[in-house]
Amino acid sequence: MNLKAVASAAVSTLALTLAAQAQDKLELKYTVPSVPTDLHTQAMKVFAEKLEELAPGRFDIQLYDSGSLFAQGADLDALQRGNAEMTYVSFQLIADNIPEYGLLTAGYLFQSPEHYRAFMISDLGAEFKQRVSDDMGIQLLDTCYLGTRQINLRTARDVQTPEDLAGVKLRMPSSDAWLFLGQALGANPTPLPFGEVYLGLQAGTIDGQDNPLPSVEAAKFYEVTEQIVLTSHLVDGINVAVNNQTWEQLSDDEKAAMTEAAVASCDWNNEKRVAEEERLVSFFKEQGLEVTTPDVEAFRTHVQDYYLNSDRAASWPEGWVEKINAMAAE
Repeated sequence: MNLKAVASAAVSTLALTLAAQAQDKLELKYTVPSVPTDLHTQAMKVFAEKLEELAPGRFDIQLYDSGSLFAQGADLDALQRGNAEMTYVSFQLIADNIPEYGLLTAGYLFQSPEHYRAFMISDLGAEFKQRVSDDMGIQLLDTCYLGTRQINLRTARDVQTPEDLAGVKLRMPSSDAWLFLGQALGANPTPLPFGEVYLGLQAGTIDGQDNPLPSVEAAKFYEVTEQIVLTSHLVDGINVAVNNQTWEQLSDDEKAAMTEAAVASCDWNNEKRVAEEERLVSFFKEQGLEVTTPDVEAFRTHVQDYYLNSDRAASWPEGWVEKINAMAAE
Protein backbone atom coordinates (compact mmCIF):
# COMPACT_ATOMS: atom_id res chain seq x y z
CA MET A 1 0.00 0.00 0.00
CA ASN A 2 1.47 3.39 -0.96
CA LEU A 3 1.87 6.28 1.48
CA LYS A 4 -1.14 8.11 0.04
CA ALA A 5 -3.37 5.12 0.64
CA VAL A 6 -2.01 4.66 4.16
CA ALA A 7 -2.64 8.33 4.96
CA SER A 8 -6.15 8.12 3.52
CA ALA A 9 -6.91 5.03 5.59
CA ALA A 10 -5.57 6.72 8.72
CA VAL A 11 -7.73 9.78 8.13
CA SER A 12 -10.80 7.59 7.59
CA THR A 13 -10.09 5.65 10.77
CA LEU A 14 -9.65 8.87 12.74
CA ALA A 15 -12.90 10.26 11.36
CA LEU A 16 -14.77 7.11 12.34
CA THR A 17 -13.25 7.19 15.81
CA LEU A 18 -14.19 10.82 16.32
CA ALA A 19 -17.71 10.17 15.04
CA ALA A 20 -18.08 7.24 17.43
CA GLN A 21 -16.82 9.35 20.31
CA ALA A 22 -19.30 12.10 19.44
CA GLN A 23 -22.13 9.58 19.37
CA ASP A 24 -21.06 8.23 22.73
CA LYS A 25 -21.47 11.63 24.37
CA LEU A 26 -24.65 11.87 26.39
CA GLU A 27 -26.50 15.12 25.81
CA LEU A 28 -27.32 17.15 28.92
CA LYS A 29 -29.52 20.16 28.21
CA TYR A 30 -29.63 22.04 31.52
CA THR A 31 -32.46 24.62 31.42
CA VAL A 32 -33.44 27.29 33.96
CA PRO A 33 -35.71 30.37 33.93
CA SER A 34 -33.33 32.46 36.07
CA VAL A 35 -31.23 35.33 34.73
CA PRO A 36 -27.46 35.03 34.05
CA THR A 37 -26.51 37.22 37.02
CA ASP A 38 -28.27 34.97 39.53
CA LEU A 39 -25.93 32.78 41.53
CA HIS A 40 -27.65 29.47 40.94
CA THR A 41 -27.55 30.24 37.21
CA GLN A 42 -23.80 30.79 37.47
CA ALA A 43 -23.50 27.60 39.53
CA MET A 44 -24.53 25.64 36.43
CA LYS A 45 -21.11 26.45 34.97
CA VAL A 46 -19.46 25.04 38.09
CA PHE A 47 -21.49 21.87 37.58
CA ALA A 48 -20.47 21.63 33.93
CA GLU A 49 -16.78 22.20 34.63
CA LYS A 50 -16.69 19.73 37.52
CA LEU A 51 -18.53 17.04 35.57
CA GLU A 52 -16.19 17.44 32.61
CA GLU A 53 -13.25 17.13 35.02
CA LEU A 54 -14.65 13.96 36.60
CA ALA A 55 -15.95 12.37 33.38
CA PRO A 56 -13.99 13.96 30.54
CA GLY A 57 -15.67 13.72 27.16
CA ARG A 58 -18.64 11.71 28.41
CA PHE A 59 -21.27 14.48 28.34
CA ASP A 60 -22.34 17.17 25.89
CA ILE A 61 -23.39 19.76 28.50
CA GLN A 62 -25.55 22.59 27.18
CA LEU A 63 -26.56 25.41 29.53
CA TYR A 64 -29.69 27.50 28.92
CA ASP A 65 -30.73 30.39 31.19
CA SER A 66 -33.47 33.05 31.18
CA GLY A 67 -36.10 30.59 29.96
CA SER A 68 -34.42 30.60 26.55
CA LEU A 69 -35.11 26.88 26.04
CA PHE A 70 -38.19 26.37 28.24
CA ALA A 71 -40.13 29.00 30.18
CA GLN A 72 -40.69 28.82 33.92
CA GLY A 73 -43.25 26.13 34.60
CA ALA A 74 -42.44 24.20 31.43
CA ASP A 75 -39.01 22.94 32.44
CA LEU A 76 -40.21 20.02 34.57
CA ASP A 77 -42.53 18.86 31.78
CA ALA A 78 -39.57 19.08 29.41
CA LEU A 79 -37.55 16.76 31.64
CA GLN A 80 -40.38 14.28 31.97
CA ARG A 81 -40.90 14.23 28.20
CA GLY A 82 -37.18 13.89 27.56
CA ASN A 83 -36.88 17.25 25.75
CA ALA A 84 -34.35 18.42 28.35
CA GLU A 85 -32.26 16.46 30.80
CA MET A 86 -31.63 18.77 33.77
CA THR A 87 -33.16 21.70 35.63
CA TYR A 88 -33.67 23.02 39.14
CA VAL A 89 -36.86 21.74 40.81
CA SER A 90 -38.32 23.51 43.84
CA PHE A 91 -39.85 21.79 46.83
CA GLN A 92 -42.99 23.76 46.03
CA LEU A 93 -43.27 22.16 42.59
CA ILE A 94 -42.71 18.72 44.11
CA ALA A 95 -45.49 19.44 46.60
CA ASP A 96 -47.85 20.20 43.73
CA ASN A 97 -47.18 16.72 42.37
CA ILE A 98 -46.98 14.87 45.72
CA PRO A 99 -49.16 16.84 48.17
CA GLU A 100 -47.93 15.18 51.39
CA TYR A 101 -44.52 16.75 50.78
CA GLY A 102 -46.12 20.14 51.15
CA LEU A 103 -44.65 20.08 54.63
CA LEU A 104 -41.25 20.80 53.06
CA THR A 105 -42.61 24.12 51.75
CA ALA A 106 -44.00 25.29 55.07
CA GLY A 107 -42.81 28.63 56.35
CA TYR A 108 -40.18 28.56 59.10
CA LEU A 109 -39.56 24.77 58.79
CA PHE A 110 -35.94 24.72 57.58
CA GLN A 111 -33.50 27.01 59.32
CA SER A 112 -30.35 26.99 57.17
CA PRO A 113 -28.73 25.47 54.06
CA GLU A 114 -27.11 22.89 56.33
CA HIS A 115 -30.54 21.94 57.63
CA TYR A 116 -31.76 21.18 54.09
CA ARG A 117 -28.76 19.00 53.39
CA ALA A 118 -29.06 17.18 56.72
CA PHE A 119 -32.59 16.26 55.71
CA MET A 120 -31.63 15.19 52.19
CA ILE A 121 -28.93 12.74 53.38
CA SER A 122 -31.08 11.31 56.17
CA ASP A 123 -33.32 8.24 55.99
CA LEU A 124 -36.26 10.59 55.53
CA GLY A 125 -34.45 12.25 52.65
CA ALA A 126 -33.76 8.89 51.00
CA GLU A 127 -37.46 8.00 51.25
CA PHE A 128 -38.40 11.40 49.84
CA LYS A 129 -36.01 11.15 46.88
CA GLN A 130 -37.15 7.63 46.01
CA ARG A 131 -40.78 8.73 46.00
CA VAL A 132 -39.94 11.70 43.75
CA SER A 133 -38.11 9.36 41.38
CA ASP A 134 -41.02 6.90 41.30
CA ASP A 135 -43.79 9.48 40.91
CA MET A 136 -42.12 12.27 38.93
CA GLY A 137 -39.39 10.50 36.97
CA ILE A 138 -36.50 12.65 38.21
CA GLN A 139 -33.48 12.23 40.45
CA LEU A 140 -32.63 14.92 43.02
CA LEU A 141 -28.84 15.27 43.22
CA ASP A 142 -28.38 18.01 45.82
CA THR A 143 -30.12 21.07 47.24
CA CYS A 144 -28.70 24.52 46.53
CA TYR A 145 -29.46 27.34 48.96
CA LEU A 146 -31.72 29.82 47.20
CA GLY A 147 -31.72 32.24 50.09
CA THR A 148 -33.95 33.34 52.92
CA ARG A 149 -37.08 34.89 51.48
CA GLN A 150 -38.00 38.41 52.52
CA ILE A 151 -40.89 40.68 51.54
CA ASN A 152 -40.16 43.52 49.12
CA LEU A 153 -42.83 46.26 48.87
CA ARG A 154 -43.49 48.82 46.16
CA THR A 155 -44.63 51.39 48.72
CA ALA A 156 -43.25 51.52 52.27
CA ARG A 157 -45.66 50.74 55.09
CA ASP A 158 -45.51 49.81 58.76
CA VAL A 159 -45.39 46.00 58.86
CA GLN A 160 -45.13 44.40 62.28
CA THR A 161 -47.52 41.42 62.11
CA PRO A 162 -49.30 39.43 59.37
CA GLU A 163 -52.36 41.61 59.88
CA ASP A 164 -50.37 44.50 58.43
CA LEU A 165 -50.16 42.68 55.08
CA ALA A 166 -53.93 42.39 54.71
CA GLY A 167 -54.93 43.33 51.15
CA VAL A 168 -51.35 43.55 49.90
CA LYS A 169 -51.14 42.04 46.39
CA LEU A 170 -48.01 39.99 46.96
CA ARG A 171 -46.61 38.34 43.86
CA MET A 172 -45.94 34.65 44.31
CA PRO A 173 -44.99 31.93 41.82
CA SER A 174 -48.07 30.32 40.34
CA SER A 175 -47.95 26.94 42.08
CA ASP A 176 -50.56 26.15 44.71
CA ALA A 177 -47.93 25.67 47.43
CA TRP A 178 -46.51 29.16 46.87
CA LEU A 179 -49.93 30.79 46.86
CA PHE A 180 -50.78 29.09 50.14
CA LEU A 181 -47.60 30.49 51.71
CA GLY A 182 -48.67 33.97 50.61
CA GLN A 183 -51.99 33.48 52.35
CA ALA A 184 -50.23 32.20 55.49
CA LEU A 185 -48.24 35.44 55.58
CA GLY A 186 -51.49 37.42 55.69
CA ALA A 187 -51.23 38.84 52.17
CA ASN A 188 -53.31 38.54 48.98
CA PRO A 189 -51.10 36.25 46.88
CA THR A 190 -51.05 37.11 43.19
CA PRO A 191 -49.50 34.69 40.65
CA LEU A 192 -47.17 36.25 38.10
CA PRO A 193 -44.24 34.83 36.07
CA PHE A 194 -40.86 35.93 37.36
CA GLY A 195 -40.03 37.72 34.12
CA GLU A 196 -43.06 40.01 34.56
CA VAL A 197 -42.45 41.01 38.18
CA TYR A 198 -40.33 44.12 37.48
CA LEU A 199 -42.98 45.66 35.22
CA GLY A 200 -45.73 44.57 37.60
CA LEU A 201 -44.06 46.44 40.45
CA GLN A 202 -43.37 49.43 38.26
CA ALA A 203 -46.97 49.64 37.03
CA GLY A 204 -48.57 48.85 40.37
CA THR A 205 -50.40 45.72 39.26
CA ILE A 206 -48.75 44.08 42.29
CA ASP A 207 -47.84 45.71 45.61
CA GLY A 208 -44.85 43.56 46.40
CA GLN A 209 -42.98 40.34 45.87
CA ASP A 210 -41.09 37.88 48.03
CA ASN A 211 -37.63 36.60 47.16
CA PRO A 212 -34.23 36.14 48.74
CA LEU A 213 -32.17 39.33 48.75
CA PRO A 214 -29.72 38.22 46.02
CA SER A 215 -32.64 37.67 43.65
CA VAL A 216 -33.95 41.17 44.45
CA GLU A 217 -30.58 42.58 43.44
CA ALA A 218 -30.12 40.36 40.38
CA ALA A 219 -33.52 41.27 38.94
CA LYS A 220 -33.13 44.94 40.02
CA PHE A 221 -36.42 44.97 41.91
CA TYR A 222 -34.89 47.56 44.23
CA GLU A 223 -35.28 50.09 41.40
CA VAL A 224 -39.09 49.90 41.62
CA THR A 225 -39.66 49.26 45.35
CA GLU A 226 -39.30 51.26 48.56
CA GLN A 227 -38.99 48.69 51.34
CA ILE A 228 -37.52 45.35 52.38
CA VAL A 229 -39.32 43.68 55.31
CA LEU A 230 -37.05 41.06 56.91
CA THR A 231 -39.70 38.48 57.68
CA SER A 232 -37.22 35.63 57.03
CA HIS A 233 -40.27 33.47 56.42
CA LEU A 234 -38.72 30.75 54.30
CA VAL A 235 -35.19 29.39 54.12
CA ASP A 236 -35.47 28.24 50.55
CA GLY A 237 -33.63 25.57 48.63
CA ILE A 238 -33.86 24.36 45.05
CA ASN A 239 -32.91 20.90 43.87
CA VAL A 240 -30.53 19.99 41.06
CA ALA A 241 -32.52 17.40 39.10
CA VAL A 242 -31.86 15.03 36.20
CA ASN A 243 -34.51 12.92 34.52
CA ASN A 244 -34.60 9.18 35.03
CA GLN A 245 -34.18 8.50 31.30
CA THR A 246 -30.69 10.01 31.55
CA TRP A 247 -29.86 8.68 35.02
CA GLU A 248 -30.59 5.09 34.04
CA GLN A 249 -28.07 5.28 31.18
CA LEU A 250 -25.23 6.03 33.59
CA SER A 251 -22.77 3.68 35.19
CA ASP A 252 -22.34 3.83 38.96
CA ASP A 253 -19.14 5.84 38.49
CA GLU A 254 -20.92 8.30 36.20
CA LYS A 255 -23.78 8.67 38.68
CA ALA A 256 -21.23 9.41 41.40
CA ALA A 257 -19.52 11.96 39.16
CA MET A 258 -22.79 13.73 38.34
CA THR A 259 -23.75 13.83 42.03
CA GLU A 260 -20.33 15.15 43.01
CA ALA A 261 -20.60 17.85 40.34
CA ALA A 262 -24.03 18.85 41.66
CA VAL A 263 -22.68 19.06 45.21
CA ALA A 264 -19.73 21.17 44.00
CA SER A 265 -22.12 23.56 42.24
CA CYS A 266 -24.28 23.89 45.35
CA ASP A 267 -21.22 24.37 47.59
CA TRP A 268 -20.14 27.25 45.35
CA ASN A 269 -23.65 28.68 45.26
CA ASN A 270 -24.18 28.41 49.02
CA GLU A 271 -20.94 30.12 49.96
CA LYS A 272 -21.64 32.99 47.56
CA ARG A 273 -25.27 33.40 48.64
CA VAL A 274 -24.52 33.57 52.35
CA ALA A 275 -21.87 36.24 51.70
CA GLU A 276 -24.24 38.14 49.42
CA GLU A 277 -27.06 38.23 51.95
CA GLU A 278 -24.70 39.66 54.52
CA ARG A 279 -23.76 42.45 52.10
CA LEU A 280 -27.14 43.32 50.64
CA VAL A 281 -28.88 44.87 53.63
CA SER A 282 -26.41 47.74 53.49
CA PHE A 283 -26.65 47.91 49.70
CA PHE A 284 -30.43 48.30 49.71
CA LYS A 285 -30.23 51.03 52.33
CA GLU A 286 -27.70 52.84 50.12
CA GLN A 287 -30.21 52.58 47.24
CA GLY A 288 -32.75 54.44 49.39
CA LEU A 289 -34.90 51.52 50.50
CA GLU A 290 -36.22 51.19 54.02
CA VAL A 291 -35.07 47.91 55.56
CA THR A 292 -37.24 46.97 58.52
CA THR A 293 -37.61 43.97 60.82
CA PRO A 294 -41.14 43.06 61.95
CA ASP A 295 -42.21 40.95 64.91
CA VAL A 296 -40.75 37.74 63.44
CA GLU A 297 -42.10 35.61 66.26
CA ALA A 298 -45.62 36.86 65.54
CA PHE A 299 -45.15 35.91 61.89
CA ARG A 300 -43.69 32.51 62.80
CA THR A 301 -46.55 31.65 65.14
CA HIS A 302 -49.20 32.81 62.66
CA VAL A 303 -47.66 30.97 59.70
CA GLN A 304 -47.11 27.69 61.54
CA ASP A 305 -50.63 27.75 62.96
CA TYR A 306 -52.04 28.52 59.52
CA TYR A 307 -50.37 25.43 58.09
CA LEU A 308 -51.07 23.09 60.99
CA ASN A 309 -54.74 24.05 61.11
CA SER A 310 -55.20 23.54 57.36
CA ASP A 311 -56.23 20.44 55.45
CA ARG A 312 -52.67 20.26 54.11
CA ALA A 313 -51.19 19.14 57.42
CA ALA A 314 -53.56 16.17 57.54
CA SER A 315 -51.67 14.56 54.64
CA TRP A 316 -48.15 15.22 55.96
CA PRO A 317 -46.13 12.12 56.89
CA GLU A 318 -46.56 11.49 60.59
CA GLY A 319 -43.71 12.67 62.80
CA TRP A 320 -41.72 14.29 59.98
CA VAL A 321 -42.04 17.87 61.23
CA GLU A 322 -40.65 16.90 64.64
CA LYS A 323 -37.84 14.85 63.10
CA ILE A 324 -36.87 17.62 60.68
CA ASN A 325 -36.94 20.19 63.49
CA ALA A 326 -34.57 17.95 65.48
CA MET A 327 -32.09 17.83 62.58
CA ALA A 328 -31.47 21.57 62.92
CA ALA A 329 -29.79 21.00 66.28
CA GLU A 330 -27.59 18.10 65.15
